[in-house]
Amino acid sequence: MSTMVASSLESLLRRRKPGYSLEAPFYTSGEIFEADLDIIFRRHWIYVGVEPDVPEPGDCMVVDIGAASVIIARDDDMGLRAFHNVCRHRGARLVLDEKTTVGNIVCRYHQWTYGLDGSLLFAEHMGPGFDTACHGLKKVHLRNVAGLIFICLAAEPPADIEDMARDLEPYIAPHDIANAKVVQQIDLVEEGNWKLTMENNRECYHCSVNHPELTIPLFAYGFGYSPDEVDDVGREQIARYDGLVRDLETRCEARGIGAREIDHLDDRVTGYRAQRLPIDQHGESQTMNTQVACKKLLGGLNDAKLGGLSVWTQPNSWHHFMSDHIVTFSVLPLGPERTLLRTKWLVHKDAVEGVDYDLRNLTSVWAATNNQDGELVGYAQSGARSPAYEPGPYSVHTEMLVEKFTNWYVGRMSAHALAPEFADCGAR
Repeated sequence: MSTMVASSLESLLRRRKPGYSLEAPFYTSGEIFEADLDIIFRRHWIYVGVEPDVPEPGDCMVVDIGAASVIIARDDDMGLRAFHNVCRHRGARLVLDEKTTVGNIVCRYHQWTYGLDGSLLFAEHMGPGFDTACHGLKKVHLRNVAGLIFICLAAEPPADIEDMARDLEPYIAPHDIANAKVVQQIDLVEEGNWKLTMENNRECYHCSVNHPELTIPLFAYGFGYSPDEVDDVGREQIARYDGLVRDLETRCEARGIGAREIDHLDDRVTGYRAQRLPIDQHGESQTMNTQVACKKLLGGLNDAKLGGLSVWTQPNSWHHFMSDHIVTFSVLPLGPERTLLRTKWLVHKDAVEGVDYDLRNLTSVWAATNNQDGELVGYAQSGARSPAYEPGPYSVHTEMLVEKFTNWYVGRMSAHALAPEFADCGAR
Protein backbone atom coordinates (compact mmCIF):
# COMPACT_ATOMS: atom_id res chain seq x y z
CA MET A 1 0.00 0.00 0.00
CA SER A 2 1.17 3.55 -0.72
CA THR A 3 1.64 5.90 2.27
CA MET A 4 -1.42 7.92 1.23
CA VAL A 5 -3.62 4.83 0.90
CA ALA A 6 -2.38 3.43 4.21
CA SER A 7 -3.15 6.73 5.94
CA SER A 8 -6.67 6.86 4.48
CA LEU A 9 -7.39 3.25 5.44
CA GLU A 10 -5.96 3.82 8.91
CA SER A 11 -8.25 6.83 9.45
CA LEU A 12 -11.31 4.91 8.30
CA LEU A 13 -10.52 1.92 10.50
CA ARG A 14 -9.82 4.06 13.58
CA ARG A 15 -13.13 5.94 13.36
CA ARG A 16 -15.34 2.97 12.56
CA LYS A 17 -18.51 3.25 14.66
CA PRO A 18 -19.64 -0.12 16.08
CA GLY A 19 -23.25 -1.00 15.30
CA TYR A 20 -23.21 1.02 12.06
CA SER A 21 -22.53 0.14 8.44
CA LEU A 22 -19.09 0.96 7.04
CA GLU A 23 -18.16 4.25 5.45
CA ALA A 24 -18.56 4.52 1.68
CA PRO A 25 -14.89 4.09 0.66
CA PHE A 26 -14.95 0.55 2.05
CA TYR A 27 -17.43 -0.25 -0.74
CA THR A 28 -16.20 2.00 -3.55
CA SER A 29 -12.46 2.68 -3.26
CA GLY A 30 -10.08 0.86 -5.60
CA GLU A 31 -7.25 1.31 -3.10
CA ILE A 32 -9.22 -0.27 -0.25
CA PHE A 33 -10.26 -3.08 -2.59
CA GLU A 34 -6.56 -3.82 -3.18
CA ALA A 35 -5.99 -3.73 0.59
CA ASP A 36 -8.88 -6.20 1.01
CA LEU A 37 -7.23 -8.56 -1.47
CA ASP A 38 -3.87 -8.23 0.28
CA ILE A 39 -5.03 -8.47 3.89
CA ILE A 40 -8.24 -10.50 3.79
CA PHE A 41 -7.98 -12.72 0.72
CA ARG A 42 -4.23 -13.40 0.72
CA ARG A 43 -3.77 -13.94 4.47
CA HIS A 44 -6.86 -15.87 5.57
CA TRP A 45 -8.51 -19.19 4.76
CA ILE A 46 -10.74 -18.83 1.70
CA TYR A 47 -13.51 -21.33 0.84
CA VAL A 48 -13.15 -22.40 -2.81
CA GLY A 49 -15.12 -25.62 -3.41
CA VAL A 50 -16.00 -29.14 -2.37
CA GLU A 51 -14.27 -32.52 -2.60
CA PRO A 52 -16.58 -33.69 -5.42
CA ASP A 53 -15.28 -30.85 -7.60
CA VAL A 54 -12.23 -33.08 -8.16
CA PRO A 55 -13.48 -36.62 -7.51
CA GLU A 56 -10.88 -38.71 -9.39
CA PRO A 57 -7.05 -38.75 -9.71
CA GLY A 58 -5.99 -36.17 -12.30
CA ASP A 59 -9.09 -34.00 -11.82
CA CYS A 60 -8.21 -30.31 -11.50
CA MET A 61 -10.17 -27.17 -10.62
CA VAL A 62 -8.92 -23.60 -11.06
CA VAL A 63 -9.95 -20.78 -8.72
CA ASP A 64 -8.94 -17.15 -9.21
CA ILE A 65 -8.57 -14.88 -6.18
CA GLY A 66 -7.64 -11.43 -7.41
CA ALA A 67 -4.52 -11.83 -9.56
CA ALA A 68 -3.73 -15.21 -8.00
CA SER A 69 -4.81 -18.34 -9.87
CA VAL A 70 -4.76 -21.63 -7.96
CA ILE A 71 -5.00 -25.24 -9.15
CA ILE A 72 -6.82 -27.68 -6.85
CA ALA A 73 -5.79 -31.19 -7.94
CA ARG A 74 -6.56 -34.77 -6.91
CA ASP A 75 -3.31 -36.75 -6.90
CA ASP A 76 -2.79 -40.45 -7.64
CA ASP A 77 -3.15 -41.32 -3.94
CA MET A 78 -6.55 -39.51 -3.79
CA GLY A 79 -5.03 -36.66 -1.83
CA LEU A 80 -5.95 -33.04 -2.48
CA ARG A 81 -3.22 -30.55 -3.37
CA ALA A 82 -3.16 -26.87 -4.29
CA PHE A 83 -0.57 -25.06 -6.42
CA HIS A 84 -0.14 -21.63 -7.91
CA ASN A 85 -1.27 -21.85 -11.54
CA VAL A 86 2.02 -20.46 -12.81
CA CYS A 87 4.72 -22.27 -14.79
CA ARG A 88 8.15 -22.08 -13.14
CA HIS A 89 9.72 -21.44 -16.58
CA ARG A 90 8.44 -18.05 -17.72
CA GLY A 91 5.26 -17.75 -15.72
CA ALA A 92 2.59 -18.85 -18.18
CA ARG A 93 -0.76 -19.97 -16.80
CA LEU A 94 -0.79 -23.77 -16.80
CA VAL A 95 -4.41 -24.90 -16.54
CA LEU A 96 -6.73 -22.74 -18.63
CA ASP A 97 -10.14 -24.35 -17.99
CA GLU A 98 -12.03 -24.03 -14.72
CA LYS A 99 -12.23 -27.83 -14.57
CA THR A 100 -10.29 -30.48 -16.47
CA THR A 101 -8.67 -33.89 -16.11
CA VAL A 102 -4.97 -34.44 -16.78
CA GLY A 103 -2.31 -37.13 -16.58
CA ASN A 104 0.33 -34.58 -15.75
CA ILE A 105 0.16 -30.78 -15.68
CA VAL A 106 1.75 -29.63 -18.94
CA CYS A 107 2.49 -26.02 -19.85
CA ARG A 108 1.20 -25.33 -23.34
CA TYR A 109 3.93 -22.73 -23.94
CA HIS A 110 7.16 -24.83 -23.78
CA GLN A 111 5.82 -28.17 -22.50
CA TRP A 112 7.37 -28.06 -19.05
CA THR A 113 5.62 -30.99 -17.37
CA TYR A 114 4.66 -31.35 -13.69
CA GLY A 115 3.36 -34.35 -11.77
CA LEU A 116 0.18 -34.18 -9.70
CA ASP A 117 2.44 -33.72 -6.67
CA GLY A 118 3.78 -30.50 -8.24
CA SER A 119 7.26 -31.84 -9.01
CA LEU A 120 8.84 -30.88 -12.33
CA LEU A 121 9.14 -34.04 -14.43
CA PHE A 122 10.30 -32.71 -17.80
CA ALA A 123 11.92 -29.53 -19.11
CA GLU A 124 13.60 -29.86 -22.51
CA HIS A 125 16.72 -27.93 -23.62
CA MET A 126 17.67 -26.69 -20.12
CA GLY A 127 21.20 -28.15 -20.14
CA PRO A 128 22.99 -30.58 -17.83
CA GLY A 129 23.26 -28.17 -14.88
CA PHE A 130 19.54 -27.57 -14.61
CA ASP A 131 18.03 -28.94 -11.40
CA THR A 132 14.38 -29.94 -11.83
CA ALA A 133 14.04 -30.34 -8.06
CA CYS A 134 14.38 -26.57 -7.67
CA HIS A 135 11.55 -25.77 -10.09
CA GLY A 136 8.47 -27.59 -8.84
CA LEU A 137 5.12 -25.80 -8.66
CA LYS A 138 4.70 -23.38 -5.76
CA LYS A 139 2.40 -24.92 -3.18
CA VAL A 140 -0.67 -23.29 -1.68
CA HIS A 141 -1.95 -24.33 1.74
CA LEU A 142 -5.11 -26.46 1.57
CA ARG A 143 -7.37 -27.70 4.39
CA ASN A 144 -10.22 -30.09 3.78
CA VAL A 145 -12.93 -29.59 6.43
CA ALA A 146 -15.34 -32.54 6.13
CA GLY A 147 -15.38 -32.08 2.35
CA LEU A 148 -15.31 -28.26 2.21
CA ILE A 149 -12.04 -27.08 0.61
CA PHE A 150 -10.28 -24.03 2.01
CA ILE A 151 -7.01 -22.57 0.69
CA CYS A 152 -4.67 -19.92 2.09
CA LEU A 153 -2.19 -17.95 -0.01
CA ALA A 154 -0.12 -16.80 2.98
CA ALA A 155 3.25 -18.33 3.77
CA GLU A 156 2.04 -18.92 7.34
CA PRO A 157 -1.73 -19.53 7.34
CA PRO A 158 -3.87 -18.94 10.45
CA ALA A 159 -3.50 -22.02 12.64
CA ASP A 160 -6.95 -21.75 14.17
CA ILE A 161 -8.60 -23.42 11.18
CA GLU A 162 -8.02 -26.56 13.24
CA ASP A 163 -10.44 -25.17 15.85
CA MET A 164 -13.01 -24.57 13.11
CA ALA A 165 -12.52 -28.09 11.73
CA ARG A 166 -12.87 -29.65 15.19
CA ASP A 167 -16.15 -27.80 15.81
CA LEU A 168 -17.74 -28.09 12.36
CA GLU A 169 -16.88 -31.65 11.36
CA PRO A 170 -19.46 -33.29 13.70
CA TYR A 171 -22.14 -31.08 12.13
CA ILE A 172 -21.12 -31.56 8.49
CA ALA A 173 -19.78 -35.12 8.42
CA PRO A 174 -23.22 -36.87 8.55
CA HIS A 175 -24.00 -35.28 5.17
CA ASP A 176 -20.95 -37.08 3.66
CA ILE A 177 -19.79 -34.53 1.10
CA ALA A 178 -17.09 -36.89 -0.21
CA ASN A 179 -19.80 -39.26 -1.47
CA ALA A 180 -21.91 -36.55 -3.06
CA LYS A 181 -21.65 -35.00 -6.52
CA VAL A 182 -22.03 -31.49 -7.89
CA VAL A 183 -25.08 -31.48 -10.17
CA GLN A 184 -25.38 -27.74 -10.77
CA GLN A 185 -23.14 -24.68 -10.51
CA ILE A 186 -24.35 -21.15 -11.18
CA ASP A 187 -21.94 -18.22 -11.27
CA LEU A 188 -23.67 -14.89 -10.63
CA VAL A 189 -21.77 -11.62 -10.95
CA GLU A 190 -23.25 -9.12 -8.52
CA GLU A 191 -22.72 -5.42 -9.20
CA GLY A 192 -21.50 -4.61 -5.72
CA ASN A 193 -18.51 -4.80 -3.40
CA TRP A 194 -17.85 -8.26 -1.91
CA LYS A 195 -18.61 -6.97 1.60
CA LEU A 196 -22.13 -5.97 0.53
CA THR A 197 -22.68 -9.51 -0.75
CA MET A 198 -21.57 -10.90 2.59
CA GLU A 199 -23.56 -8.37 4.63
CA ASN A 200 -26.70 -9.18 2.65
CA ASN A 201 -26.26 -12.86 3.47
CA ARG A 202 -25.76 -12.25 7.18
CA GLU A 203 -29.31 -11.09 7.84
CA CYS A 204 -32.89 -11.97 6.98
CA TYR A 205 -34.34 -8.54 7.81
CA HIS A 206 -35.00 -8.22 4.09
CA CYS A 207 -36.38 -11.74 3.53
CA SER A 208 -40.12 -11.37 4.04
CA VAL A 209 -40.49 -8.68 1.36
CA ASN A 210 -37.85 -9.85 -1.12
CA HIS A 211 -37.73 -13.66 -0.98
CA PRO A 212 -41.14 -15.29 -1.58
CA GLU A 213 -39.50 -18.63 -2.45
CA LEU A 214 -37.01 -18.76 0.44
CA THR A 215 -39.58 -17.86 3.08
CA ILE A 216 -41.65 -20.93 2.22
CA PRO A 217 -39.19 -23.32 3.94
CA LEU A 218 -37.43 -20.80 6.22
CA PHE A 219 -38.80 -19.06 9.31
CA ALA A 220 -37.96 -15.36 9.22
CA TYR A 221 -38.26 -15.30 13.02
CA GLY A 222 -35.31 -17.68 13.20
CA PHE A 223 -33.04 -14.77 12.34
CA GLY A 224 -34.28 -12.40 15.03
CA TYR A 225 -37.18 -10.01 15.66
CA SER A 226 -38.11 -7.03 17.79
CA PRO A 227 -40.19 -8.40 20.70
CA ASP A 228 -42.02 -5.08 21.12
CA GLU A 229 -43.35 -5.22 17.57
CA VAL A 230 -44.79 -8.74 17.57
CA ASP A 231 -48.58 -9.17 17.56
CA ASP A 232 -50.56 -12.16 18.83
CA VAL A 233 -50.21 -14.03 15.54
CA GLY A 234 -46.49 -13.39 15.59
CA ARG A 235 -46.17 -14.65 19.17
CA GLU A 236 -47.92 -17.89 18.18
CA GLN A 237 -45.53 -18.34 15.27
CA ILE A 238 -42.51 -17.68 17.46
CA ALA A 239 -43.73 -20.18 20.07
CA ARG A 240 -44.24 -22.78 17.35
CA TYR A 241 -40.79 -22.06 15.91
CA ASP A 242 -39.11 -22.35 19.33
CA GLY A 243 -40.83 -25.70 19.85
CA LEU A 244 -39.59 -26.95 16.49
CA VAL A 245 -36.04 -25.86 17.37
CA ARG A 246 -36.09 -27.81 20.63
CA ASP A 247 -37.57 -30.89 18.93
CA LEU A 248 -35.00 -30.76 16.12
CA GLU A 249 -32.12 -30.45 18.57
CA THR A 250 -33.39 -33.41 20.61
CA ARG A 251 -33.87 -35.64 17.58
CA CYS A 252 -30.52 -34.76 16.01
CA GLU A 253 -28.53 -35.15 19.20
CA ALA A 254 -30.13 -38.55 19.75
CA ARG A 255 -28.59 -39.52 16.39
CA GLY A 256 -25.21 -37.94 17.19
CA ILE A 257 -25.78 -35.12 14.67
CA GLY A 258 -24.75 -31.55 15.56
CA ALA A 259 -27.63 -29.09 15.84
CA ARG A 260 -27.09 -26.42 18.53
CA GLU A 261 -25.70 -23.02 17.68
CA ILE A 262 -21.94 -22.47 17.79
CA ASP A 263 -20.75 -18.97 17.00
CA HIS A 264 -17.21 -17.67 16.56
CA LEU A 265 -17.89 -15.21 13.77
CA ASP A 266 -15.91 -12.33 15.26
CA ASP A 267 -13.73 -13.71 18.03
CA ARG A 268 -11.38 -15.85 15.92
CA VAL A 269 -9.00 -15.15 13.03
CA THR A 270 -10.85 -17.89 11.15
CA GLY A 271 -14.46 -16.98 11.94
CA TYR A 272 -17.33 -19.47 11.71
CA ARG A 273 -20.86 -20.26 12.88
CA ALA A 274 -23.17 -23.28 12.60
CA GLN A 275 -26.77 -23.98 13.55
CA ARG A 276 -29.36 -26.48 12.39
CA LEU A 277 -32.67 -24.71 11.75
CA PRO A 278 -36.12 -26.24 11.39
CA ILE A 279 -37.89 -26.13 8.05
CA ASP A 280 -41.55 -25.15 7.80
CA GLN A 281 -44.53 -27.22 6.56
CA HIS A 282 -43.27 -30.74 5.64
CA GLY A 283 -40.02 -29.91 7.41
CA GLU A 284 -37.72 -31.74 5.01
CA SER A 285 -35.80 -29.50 2.65
CA GLN A 286 -35.33 -25.99 1.24
CA THR A 287 -37.62 -26.55 -1.72
CA MET A 288 -40.82 -24.93 -2.94
CA ASN A 289 -42.96 -27.69 -1.36
CA THR A 290 -40.58 -28.20 1.64
CA GLN A 291 -40.23 -31.89 0.74
CA VAL A 292 -36.97 -33.57 -0.21
CA ALA A 293 -35.91 -32.84 -3.79
CA CYS A 294 -33.84 -36.03 -4.03
CA LYS A 295 -35.19 -39.47 -3.12
CA LYS A 296 -31.72 -40.77 -2.22
CA LEU A 297 -30.66 -39.20 1.08
CA LEU A 298 -27.06 -38.16 1.71
CA GLY A 299 -24.54 -40.43 3.42
CA GLY A 300 -26.15 -42.86 5.83
CA LEU A 301 -29.02 -40.54 6.76
CA ASN A 302 -32.39 -42.25 7.14
CA ASP A 303 -34.48 -39.33 8.43
CA ALA A 304 -35.60 -36.74 5.89
CA LYS A 305 -36.64 -34.25 8.58
CA LEU A 306 -33.27 -33.03 9.78
CA GLY A 307 -33.95 -29.36 9.06
CA GLY A 308 -31.28 -27.28 7.39
CA LEU A 309 -27.78 -27.01 8.82
CA SER A 310 -26.51 -23.49 8.11
CA VAL A 311 -22.74 -22.96 8.19
CA TRP A 312 -21.11 -19.53 7.81
CA THR A 313 -17.37 -18.87 7.50
CA GLN A 314 -15.46 -15.60 7.39
CA PRO A 315 -14.66 -14.02 5.05
CA ASN A 316 -16.39 -15.58 2.07
CA SER A 317 -18.84 -18.46 2.42
CA TRP A 318 -22.11 -19.91 3.65
CA HIS A 319 -23.67 -23.36 3.20
CA HIS A 320 -26.96 -25.19 3.70
CA PHE A 321 -27.01 -28.93 4.42
CA MET A 322 -30.29 -30.82 4.23
CA SER A 323 -30.94 -34.56 4.40
CA ASP A 324 -31.21 -34.83 0.60
CA HIS A 325 -28.99 -32.09 -0.82
CA ILE A 326 -26.36 -29.46 -0.08
CA VAL A 327 -26.05 -25.91 -1.36
CA THR A 328 -22.69 -24.11 -0.98
CA PHE A 329 -21.87 -20.48 -1.73
CA SER A 330 -18.47 -18.80 -2.21
CA VAL A 331 -17.89 -15.07 -2.63
CA LEU A 332 -14.89 -14.01 -4.71
CA PRO A 333 -14.08 -10.33 -5.37
CA LEU A 334 -13.72 -9.29 -9.02
CA GLY A 335 -13.32 -5.52 -8.54
CA PRO A 336 -14.27 -2.76 -6.11
CA GLU A 337 -17.87 -2.93 -7.32
CA ARG A 338 -18.16 -6.44 -8.81
CA THR A 339 -18.35 -9.78 -7.02
CA LEU A 340 -18.65 -13.39 -8.12
CA LEU A 341 -21.19 -15.44 -6.18
CA ARG A 342 -20.58 -19.12 -7.01
CA THR A 343 -23.34 -21.53 -5.96
CA LYS A 344 -23.15 -25.33 -6.14
CA TRP A 345 -25.87 -27.92 -5.56
CA LEU A 346 -24.89 -31.44 -4.49
CA VAL A 347 -26.81 -34.71 -4.13
CA HIS A 348 -25.79 -38.30 -3.33
CA LYS A 349 -23.27 -39.52 -5.92
CA ASP A 350 -25.55 -42.41 -6.94
CA ALA A 351 -28.66 -40.28 -7.43
CA VAL A 352 -29.92 -40.21 -11.01
CA GLU A 353 -31.42 -37.09 -12.58
CA GLY A 354 -34.98 -37.67 -13.74
CA VAL A 355 -35.27 -40.72 -11.46
CA ASP A 356 -34.18 -39.55 -8.01
CA TYR A 357 -34.32 -35.79 -8.50
CA ASP A 358 -35.51 -33.05 -10.81
CA LEU A 359 -32.82 -30.38 -11.26
CA ARG A 360 -35.27 -27.49 -11.52
CA ASN A 361 -37.05 -28.52 -8.33
CA LEU A 362 -33.69 -28.95 -6.60
CA THR A 363 -32.38 -25.50 -7.50
CA SER A 364 -35.49 -23.33 -7.71
CA VAL A 365 -35.44 -21.75 -4.22
CA TRP A 366 -31.82 -20.64 -4.18
CA ALA A 367 -31.57 -19.76 -7.89
CA ALA A 368 -34.45 -17.32 -7.39
CA THR A 369 -33.11 -16.07 -4.05
CA ASN A 370 -29.64 -15.43 -5.48
CA ASN A 371 -31.06 -13.31 -8.30
CA GLN A 372 -33.15 -11.32 -5.84
CA ASP A 373 -30.16 -10.80 -3.54
CA GLY A 374 -28.02 -9.76 -6.50
CA GLU A 375 -30.44 -6.95 -7.24
CA LEU A 376 -30.42 -5.83 -3.61
CA VAL A 377 -26.61 -5.75 -3.55
CA GLY A 378 -26.69 -3.60 -6.70
CA TYR A 379 -29.10 -1.18 -5.03
CA ALA A 380 -26.84 -0.95 -1.97
CA GLN A 381 -23.77 -0.35 -4.16
CA SER A 382 -25.57 2.47 -5.99
CA GLY A 383 -26.42 4.05 -2.67
CA ALA A 384 -22.84 3.79 -1.40
CA ARG A 385 -21.70 5.89 -4.39
CA SER A 386 -24.11 8.70 -3.52
CA PRO A 387 -22.79 11.83 -1.75
CA ALA A 388 -25.79 11.47 0.55
CA TYR A 389 -24.65 8.10 1.87
CA GLU A 390 -23.59 7.87 5.49
CA PRO A 391 -23.29 4.79 7.71
CA GLY A 392 -26.65 3.76 9.15
CA PRO A 393 -27.47 1.80 12.33
CA TYR A 394 -27.92 -1.96 12.30
CA SER A 395 -31.01 -3.46 13.94
CA VAL A 396 -29.93 -4.96 17.28
CA HIS A 397 -32.66 -7.58 16.81
CA THR A 398 -32.11 -8.74 13.22
CA GLU A 399 -28.66 -7.63 12.06
CA MET A 400 -26.43 -9.03 14.79
CA LEU A 401 -24.58 -11.23 12.31
CA VAL A 402 -23.97 -8.30 9.95
CA GLU A 403 -22.35 -6.49 12.86
CA LYS A 404 -20.23 -9.58 13.53
CA PHE A 405 -19.11 -9.67 9.89
CA THR A 406 -18.10 -6.01 9.82
CA ASN A 407 -16.53 -6.34 13.27
CA TRP A 408 -14.48 -9.30 12.05
CA TYR A 409 -13.49 -7.41 8.88
CA VAL A 410 -12.42 -4.26 10.72
CA GLY A 411 -10.59 -6.35 13.31
CA ARG A 412 -8.61 -8.27 10.74
CA MET A 413 -7.82 -5.19 8.66
CA SER A 414 -6.73 -3.37 11.82
CA ALA A 415 -4.52 -6.24 12.92
CA HIS A 416 -2.49 -5.85 9.73
CA ALA A 417 -2.88 -2.19 8.81
CA LEU A 418 -2.82 -0.29 12.12
CA ALA A 419 -0.19 0.42 14.75
CA PRO A 420 0.41 -2.37 17.31
CA GLU A 421 -1.72 -0.74 20.01
CA PHE A 422 -4.78 -1.18 17.78
CA ALA A 423 -3.84 -4.54 16.35
CA ASP A 424 -5.73 -6.59 18.94
CA CYS A 425 -9.20 -5.19 18.20
CA GLY A 426 -11.86 -7.46 16.75
CA ALA A 427 -11.10 -11.08 15.95
CA ARG A 428 -7.91 -12.58 17.31
